[in-house]
Amino acid sequence: MSDSKANRPHDPRGKERFNEERAAYTVASAQPDLEAGVDAIRETVRTLPPRPGVYRMLDARGDVLYVGKARSLKARVANYTQINALTNRLQRMVSQTRSMEIVTTNSEAGALLLEAQFIKRYRPPYNVLLRDDKSFPFILLRADHAFPRIHKHRGARRAKGNYYGPFASAGSVNKTLNALQKLFLLRSCTDSFFNNRDRPCLLYQIKRCSAPCVGRIDEDGYEDLVRQAKDFLGGKSSSVQQDLEKQMAEAAEKLDFETAAILRDRLRAATFIQGSQAVNATGVGDADVFALSAKGGQIAVQAFFIRGGQNWGHRAFFPTHTQDVDKDEVLARVIMQFYEEVPPPRTVLVDRELPEAELLAQALCEAAEHKVELSVPQRGDRRRLMEQAQRNAVDALDRRLAETGTKAKLNRDLAEFLELEEPPQRIEIYDNSHIQGAKAVGAMVVAGPEGFEKAQYRKFNIRSAQTNDDFGMMREVMQRRFRNLAENPDGEEGKRNSHETVWPDLVLLDGGKGQMSTVRDTLAEMGIDNVPLIAIAKGPDHGREGREVFHFPDGREKTLPVNSPLLFHLQNLRDEVHRYVIGAHRAKRSRAITASPLDEIPGIGPSRKRALLLHFGTASKVRAAALDDLKRAPGISVAVAQQIYDFYHASA
Repeated sequence: MSDSKANRPHDPRGKERFNEERAAYTVASAQPDLEAGVDAIRETVRTLPPRPGVYRMLDARGDVLYVGKARSLKARVANYTQINALTNRLQRMVSQTRSMEIVTTNSEAGALLLEAQFIKRYRPPYNVLLRDDKSFPFILLRADHAFPRIHKHRGARRAKGNYYGPFASAGSVNKTLNALQKLFLLRSCTDSFFNNRDRPCLLYQIKRCSAPCVGRIDEDGYEDLVRQAKDFLGGKSSSVQQDLEKQMAEAAEKLDFETAAILRDRLRAATFIQGSQAVNATGVGDADVFALSAKGGQIAVQAFFIRGGQNWGHRAFFPTHTQDVDKDEVLARVIMQFYEEVPPPRTVLVDRELPEAELLAQALCEAAEHKVELSVPQRGDRRRLMEQAQRNAVDALDRRLAETGTKAKLNRDLAEFLELEEPPQRIEIYDNSHIQGAKAVGAMVVAGPEGFEKAQYRKFNIRSAQTNDDFGMMREVMQRRFRNLAENPDGEEGKRNSHETVWPDLVLLDGGKGQMSTVRDTLAEMGIDNVPLIAIAKGPDHGREGREVFHFPDGREKTLPVNSPLLFHLQNLRDEVHRYVIGAHRAKRSRAITASPLDEIPGIGPSRKRALLLHFGTASKVRAAALDDLKRAPGISVAVAQQIYDFYHASA
């Protein structure tokens, strides 16, 4: 399925299906004001048509609060002016609304698709959100080469070929891909690697490739392997196994035991793929299974991905902003947002009747460009599969609640240990890495109530400290991190989508007294004195007992028992920033090693750099070359030769 659809607003054909406009704008305070919100909505309703479409509620800054779809925009939006009929959550939303944006569509199904796209794009705080931004991996069997390549694929499906997925994780797709290579001996190398081989690679030696690159198999034989792979991935695994068994028997009868052994190993790979299925999906075909569990104010949605009767993994989702939202509606929202990026299969199984199920199925059909059946299984294999999904949903939610409870207790203990007024919701951890001051990098990682927030991590290329000065590096990192907040301490408070505009509840430093005093004094110079600070340093018994010393801004020191869960938690935070900054430093060193002085010359790209080095041998000889010598280099025009010469002799 193509990633670009006509129902996307940015598509050139979008104007044929959508009409977007800003319907109203009310100049008002950013403070919640129910009356101002109702006035803005009423002003919008006056101009709305009775047509299907999508509406966006905006606050005073223009940020999207909520995205909704409607069969009749005029009737649906007018409901928000009936304050007494709204839940407390919706009343809060209306009180923050200052303007609206409207998109009209040709159908309600189109509006539902567009709503899912906008929710994914804007992440509104009043919509049910599927908190999983990772793209799902697929297996791609390409069709743009005489000897097609099989490999893992993420992202837009632009390459020509057959896509099989989604798989629940990179681990599940890697295991399946490894077994498929043993089973069908298809190449996994890039085209450039393939074209430059003159002898088989290691994969051929370990019987995971048929070596088409050097002619160990012809096109017809390779095409037969590709056909078998398509049949196996398409659900015809039994026929593929029967063919292999027949070929193995024939080879054994001819006393060709080497070929029989290869076929035996391929059969074992097929058995491994089928035997590793934790879910019995026989007879289901292509289907996704969704089951919901709710407990303690949280919701878990368990998804199984079944393709060709094979289980390609399962994933638990924990949607947010589900308070005061009916569980059936939550599941419908999760499904719609999930299929915003993933092509729907022909069957979607759910554990309950969903509101507007026909409309949801119609929207999925439009997205998939084929018929999609949305149903609640009642009996047989599908019902047993659903019961298994329901049990997994309950177990996933129980684990989530247990983990959340543990983290909440750790945060409470942390607040008590560090003498904070309340448990920290945002912890920023800092460290730097360098070799005698060279290639210095600082790093910030962020931890929230539910774990590390990797989208908030940040690296700092140290600019000022050129010597082995850890304190100077930490000073620069703090100045760059808190500069904007110091200049505008209240303007963007609470906006959680950017580290630049959010105050941390706790700053944790990897270091001792020196780092603590440096950061404390740096923040004080910037007029910041209300950010809690703590530094964690290795104690005298660290090598034997793992004891750490915690340094406070006032000079006090504290320790924790060596078996304390809170100590393990703080060590984990410190180790994460250490891992991140070391990785950033190594990457910077690697780039420096491969850098060339020729990179500094404007207009010299990889091809010209390669031509110059092949002709002159080294960058220093390019620098010393005369203008006439530069003009004679292959691939270098007179103008480029003059540009290179002038770059090195500008001061002459």
